[in-house]
This record gives sequence, structure tokens and C-alpha cells, in this order.
Amino acid sequence: MLKKATIKDVEKIWKLVNSYADKRLMLPRSLSELYENLRDFYVIIEDDRMLGCGALHITWEDYGEVLSLAVEPSRVRQGIGSKILKACEKEARALGLSRLITLTYVPEFFEKHGFVRVENTTLPHKIWSMCIKCPKFPNCDEIPLMKKID
Repeated sequence: MLKKATIKDVEKIWKLVNSYADKRLMLPRSLSELYENLRDFYVIIEDDRMLGCGALHITWEDYGEVLSLAVEPSRVRQGIGSKILKACEKEARALGLSRLITLTYVPEFFEKHGFVRVENTTLPHKIWSMCIKCPKFPNCDEIPLMKKID
């Protein structure tokens, strides 16, 4: 079931996101960060199992960033990531944002949902504030994508 994350979901989000971060496929997130940004997150839970999570974070007056989109490995390619991304996009529209951005190693997933590759220089500087936590900083190899949603 897709829903907004609650306090009881934080440790499950932390485990899922950091399982990908341990493989250097995603930025790690601390429990503190997750609690502080809990309102940004959507989750899909089934039988008390975290199947997927993802966040919409407002980065500037017209930009929202899709962050920490992760799916339980045994459930990849079953529509879970797509449901979470669609929920983020719906919320972005309701908030009046006109663009969604993301940095990813899986550009094909986002391209399937209407995102296009862009140059790093076209993204607002504010999104780079999280990059300092990345073990690959300053040599980012994630692919930036954007989708106009207005």
C-alpha cells in the first residue's frame, strides 16, 4: 500500500536506502536526516515489509528533487518505483512546482517516466548541498535528469 511515511517507517527506510548506499548506488541517509525529512517520503508497505520508498524534496521555488527512490531488490520491476515516482509527481504539481529533477545511476527508469538528461550546470546549486556527503564527491558520476511538469 502506497502511503506517506510515518515515524514507524523510518528505520525501514534507513535500512533499504543504506543497503543501496553500501553498494555505492545511492547516497547514504542518516536516521537523523530521515527523521528531519520524514514528510518528504512515500513508502509502499506490504505485510509490515518495506517494499519501496522515495522522497520529493523542494529545492527551489519551482524545483522538486526526487531522492532516495529505492525498491526492495526482490521486488524490482514490479511497478513499485513507478508508483512512488507518480506520487511524488502528483504532489509536486499540487504544490505548484514546475520541474522535477533527480541524480541517478538508473536514468532509463526516469526516462521511461518522461525525464530527460540535462547538464549538471542547469540544476539549482542547492541540490549539491547533499553531495558533500557522497564518497565520490567532487567527482560525481550520477546522471542528472529533469522533467517539466507544468
